[in-house]
Amino acid sequence: MNPLTATALGKRYRARWAVRDCDFTVPEGKVVALVGPNGAGKSTLLRMAAGIVRPTTGEISTFGTPVRGRIHPDVSFLAQNRSLYRDLTVRELERACSAMNDRWSADRVREVLGLLAGVDHDAKVGTLSAGALTQVSIAMALGRLPRLLLLDEPLSDLDPLARDETLRIIMTEVAERGTTVVMSSHLLGDLREVCDHLLLIDDGRVQVDGDIEEVLAQHRILVGPAADESAVEGTLISATRTERQATLLVREARPVPKGWAGTEPDLESLVMGYLRASRERRSST
Repeated sequence: MNPLTATALGKRYRARWAVRDCDFTVPEGKVVALVGPNGAGKSTLLRMAAGIVRPTTGEISTFGTPVRGRIHPDVSFLAQNRSLYRDLTVRELERACSAMNDRWSADRVREVLGLLAGVDHDAKVGTLSAGALTQVSIAMALGRLPRLLLLDEPLSDLDPLARDETLRIIMTEVAERGTTVVMSSHLLGDLREVCDHLLLIDDGRVQVDGDIEEVLAQHRILVGPAADESAVEGTLISATRTERQATLLVREARPVPKGWAGTEPDLESLVMGYLRASRERRSST
């Protein structure tokens, strides 16, 4: 069973669609980079997968079971607001989470917390820094021993050292337990280090879905004379231009025309190209 599948998935808030006509399947054992501009629908998508938000149209399933208003026992979700019991100490929080979950590994929580620098186990949750709060939240999420881990901006509050610690913990989870991870983030450089699948959404719709290496190989960045853009064959995603030179992101590009230079994009260049195209579309309407 695939860990996460969406079919014609949509969510509307009054007159606005946050997610619309989404179809995708997340393969098992992958670490998925969920990317897109602010307001693209990433958080709504994760909250539907966790059973917190009900779809308006279509269906989302985890391990072959349609999500119906409650989280699947094999799924853990870290929300962007990191809502925890702030009057409890970290130790008390672990005991409370244990009591609320039928399947729980106190050893796994302690193991993860032991790997995190600067987290005081006797401190009240409400006194923790934003970064420490995120790390404690991840430890509690892993205590459920999930097969699918949903993370909404898990790196945004972390300094570089804490990000490195957290990413190592996530990759250990994947390597040792085969956990599938879907992680939204704007930190594309960090995502490239750990993710092997890309799900790019914009305006509530899936724009790119596939293994990162394959997706990058399908695109080219072409640089050449602006007056000769008609020589370029393929699907133009986005372009930046000066008076004399054009830089194009092209999907399924044909052989590079004479006078042009072509390179494969990195993840950041690819995502930025799609986001730039999205912004231009919105500004023209």
